[in-house]
Amino acid sequence: MDTVKKVYPSFLYRIRPAGMMVLGFGSVILIGALLLMTPLASNSGTSTSFIDCLFTATSAVCVTGLVVVDTSLHWSVFGKTVIILLIQIGGLGFMSISAAIAIVFKRKINLRQRILIKEALNQNQLSGSVRLIIYVMKYTFIIEFIGSLILSTVFIPKFGLAKGIAYSVFHSISAFCNAGFDLLGRSSGEYTSLVSFYNNPIIVFTISSLIILGGIGFGVMVCVIKKKRFKQFDLSSKLALITTISLILIGTALIFFGEFNNPASIGNMNIWDKFQVSYFQSVTTRTAGFGTVDFSTLRESTLFVMIILMFIGASPASTGGGIKTTTLAVIVLAIRAFMKDQDEITVFKKRINKYTFRKALGVFGVAIATVVTGTYLINVTQGHEFNLLASAFEVSSAFATVGLSVAGSYNLNIFGKLLIIALMFAGRVGSLTVFAMFIHDPEPNSVRYPEAKILVG
Repeated sequence: MDTVKKVYPSFLYRIRPAGMMVLGFGSVILIGALLLMTPLASNSGTSTSFIDCLFTATSAVCVTGLVVVDTSLHWSVFGKTVIILLIQIGGLGFMSISAAIAIVFKRKINLRQRILIKEALNQNQLSGSVRLIIYVMKYTFIIEFIGSLILSTVFIPKFGLAKGIAYSVFHSISAFCNAGFDLLGRSSGEYTSLVSFYNNPIIVFTISSLIILGGIGFGVMVCVIKKKRFKQFDLSSKLALITTISLILIGTALIFFGEFNNPASIGNMNIWDKFQVSYFQSVTTRTAGFGTVDFSTLRESTLFVMIILMFIGASPASTGGGIKTTTLAVIVLAIRAFMKDQDEITVFKKRINKYTFRKALGVFGVAIATVVTGTYLINVTQGHEFNLLASAFEVSSAFATVGLSVAGSYNLNIFGKLLIIALMFAGRVGSLTVFAMFIHDPEPNSVRYPEAKILVG
């Protein structure tokens, strides 16, 4: 215990792991915002307003991708470098990077740091957390490097050697970290994302593969690489993989058939291009924030489907947000158990304990309440661009750290920007983590109250 006190100042020692997570991410965001405020960070050589810098830094660290200024046109090389570094830190987590630095310099990681790593990576047990950090770092940089090489086959011929390499590295990191930031505004138009590459299979399938790998969860990735056979995977990895694949297929089908005859979006494309656009939007809607189609041209039914996909999001211990795939899986399995009048929630000959179900229900309930409240506030405080659907889309995108917008985040007023900043932060750190800061440990209670029945349904 004394060793821990020597490493941390006394006031930090009293802060809970949840508070340390909030403090850590908040500190990185503030530093990033201050760096972006410097005249060196903008192309014009003038200082950008603090609210816009705070919004951009929050979006980068929380790997969201919502922007109030075009990344390519507004920021200088220095500004873009700050943004990509914030994305990398946010994607991996500040505790993961701190632990990796300690490992490189052969410094001992104490118990408190291990607890923070466990919380940051959403692990159930303390053992193996440092080993997981090593795997996370190794696989992250290998995947991002391979992604950069593949993307360079398109970007170098189009933009030249130096810019092509820079664009490849930036978009590979942004895609794997599920951030959705792009540098194509100068060549394709302001806020256009990847629309000009909608029918380029190298861009479409490389970016989408990076998004999936980043959003599947580091624990799942390590499990697949080490165990290889599905039967040997742990239950969490099985549920994450099945749910992810199911959502991608369902999302692709709903977008494809929903927009098939819409001339404003994909109606005039051939079948293969329609599939590419639909598949990419199904993948990116859940976690990333890139786009190969103008979302303002999509039908309301398609946007509604996308809101649901964004709300679900990625898998635990990943670079993505949302309530998480395993949360959805547990709730669906609980509904199945109820429909079959089963006393326990079971799957793959395993029993899911009641605490896991309560946590899943808590995550779902808090997320619903947050999105509903945020949607109402955006709708009543913003301009006519933010109708009810556009407001729900913007809020869901921010809370699930997706980064897509129908009405345009740049149309938000100061209150709207601050609200979206708060939603992005809560979505990345975890709404339950934020609430946990204000909840005291329950006092032990040996009293068991009599059971009462309540009419429901």
